[in-house]
Amino acid sequence: MSNASFLLNKTSVYDAYWRFACERQNIFFKRINGEMYPWTDDGILLKYKFTNVYRATDRVSQYLIRNVIYSGEYSPEDQLFRILLFKIFNKIETWDYLKTKLGEIRYTTFDIERYDSVLCEMIANGMTIYSAAYIMPSGKSSFGSRKKHRNNLFLLDHIMKDGLSGALAKMKTMDDLYEKLLSYDTIGEFLAFQYSVDINYSELCDFSEMDFVKAGPGAKRGIEKCFSNFKNYTYEDIIRYVADVQEKEFERLGLEFKTLYGRPMQLIDCQNVFCEIDKYSRVAFPEYNENSNRTRIKQQYIFEDKSAIDFMLPPKWGLNSFNKKNSYSNRDYV
Repeated sequence: MSNASFLLNKTSVYDAYWRFACERQNIFFKRINGEMYPWTDDGILLKYKFTNVYRATDRVSQYLIRNVIYSGEYSPEDQLFRILLFKIFNKIETWDYLKTKLGEIRYTTFDIERYDSVLCEMIANGMTIYSAAYIMPSGKSSFGSRKKHRNNLFLLDHIMKDGLSGALAKMKTMDDLYEKLLSYDTIGEFLAFQYSVDINYSELCDFSEMDFVKAGPGAKRGIEKCFSNFKNYTYEDIIRYVADVQEKEFERLGLEFKTLYGRPMQLIDCQNVFCEIDKYSRVAFPEYNENSNRTRIKQQYIFEDKSAIDFMLPPKWGLNSFNKKNSYSNRDYV
């Protein structure tokens, strides 16, 4: 991709990609630094919900890092189980409810019937157990139950019994982990990559976030809006390209991008920004909606001043000393 800049046909949305990343990151730092709302003059960013530029700083990822991964001492097996259980539902309220009803969550005490009973109780009480961020497959054809969550529990049990926690120690790259996760029934490319990133927040492995990337559906739509012709490259090539040129592009546009305490956008972050620019452009560049049935942004942002939560990054990144006094709102975008 070193010569890609001479071969790619860029649209006006491409420059908006960098401006969006810069302004969204400015909003993030204004929030954690306690500045008064509103944090931007951009009407679209004020009106609608968008994720943070850095995936690890979003509300659900922050909860995973602090409350699931680094909340106590756990064996590798228990830690992997906790991460996967949380991510299957990807919903803080579901995790909290399970913990309240079942106590400390560990694989050593995992019982499908008990977990199924609690989840059925939540559903009976009108509670939503899955996040709307992405859709978990029902798993009925693989595991046979009419209950989606029960099939997902069977999947989790199968992964644990297959010895993934032990196999992790022998893996060289995130690609290895991705391929292993992809081999399990009902886990497709998108989930395999997302789970790989989440597991990599822990001490179970230590892969560079520049190792591997897989474009999700939203990122693909964003890439197609930023480039009118990239037939010689894959979506993943494009993500690597923008990661490589980010410093030059911010400079070209006269933008002062605030990195995450010196950490530039990683592949997963560039992938996320493509997903967000797809949403942003639905309003900012409606002329690019012609080939899409997604023409509006569904979730509007409503400011609520709630108590702050601690802001924490994976300790192995060595960045927590920079942000130990920072926090951000419980209502941060998901």
